[in-house]
Amino acid sequence: MTDLPSPPARLAALLGVRYPLIQAPLAGVQGSALALAVSRAGGLGSLPAAALPLARLREEMQAMRGSSLPWNANFFCHAAPQPDAPRQAAWHALLKPYFDELGLDAAHIPSGPGRQPFDGEAAALVAEFRPPVVSFHFGLPAPQALERIKRAGAFVLSSATTVEEALWLQAHGADAIIAQGLEAGGHRGHFLSDDLTRQAGLFALLPQVVAAVRVPVIAAGGIATAAGVRAALALGAAGVQAGTAYLCADEAATSPLYRAALLAAASGQAHTALTTLMTGRPARGLPNRLTRELGPLNPAAPAFPLAAPAAAWLRAAAEKQGRTDFSFFWCGENASACCSAPAAQITQTLAQGF
Repeated sequence: MTDLPSPPARLAALLGVRYPLIQAPLAGVQGSALALAVSRAGGLGSLPAAALPLARLREEMQAMRGSSLPWNANFFCHAAPQPDAPRQAAWHALLKPYFDELGLDAAHIPSGPGRQPFDGEAAALVAEFRPPVVSFHFGLPAPQALERIKRAGAFVLSSATTVEEALWLQAHGADAIIAQGLEAGGHRGHFLSDDLTRQAGLFALLPQVVAAVRVPVIAAGGIATAAGVRAALALGAAGVQAGTAYLCADEAATSPLYRAALLAAASGQAHTALTTLMTGRPARGLPNRLTRELGPLNPAAPAFPLAAPAAAWLRAAAEKQGRTDFSFFWCGENASACCSAPAAQITQTLAQGF
């Protein structure tokens, strides 16, 4: 009897890649250049579709499709919050001293960057460009939209931060599940409960999810080396997702200030924190002046993504002066592998774990 292929080999075949290694979508610091470099090196490059305006997203998807390489388009599935004028006013009042310090008029806060939930326009782009893989954060789209995605031929991934979320995703049509540990940089993928005490570190979460579901499980959170990949596979993962390790890649659009902060973190000079101050939803990054003075999980922050415009305005004004007081530099707990190197080199280093 012929031996069945290993879980990593099966997942690699499903994704159409040499290694079941996914480059996590890095909102704000990448486009197709990084994703293409990872896919050329044998991994799965990802586009942060939720953070790209539709015109830019169309350009980036065109570049990915034209490469004939495997690739992933990542979208958010959050529900747009109801406007809350009193809470928004209180938020702006809390930030006013910082606006005043930078010479900004709190009465004229720009709309700023947003995070678009998956909608009809996004579904139309998926149908047009047919990405081989489509991943989601914060659950899954409505059944009809998900069916449209699958008719376009996409293999569907979504993130789970608890066993309950993993079971929900399996029951609602996910082809594979990304088990996101609490160590991971960027936004928590939770969608059934926003109680952070329910979320575990990766190596506690991963074996529980593997035991609970039938679909392949991809490990995410704190994986930055080949040894981390091997550890995830030993606990049952069929593949891994890495983001922080790619933040200083040559092909990333990470700013000089961001890169300097990451390289300092890589040498052990910084730690990370979960904060709602930057977007309204818990996300892990390097602490800044706001997290220190207001508290990283201050309840005054409006619902996601309504906190983002004011925070982004502060960040932009300060960074023009070379200051990082208000910068939100997303980063996972393990920044040890952050280095200035080609994405292909980073991919090959991680792939040694397979």
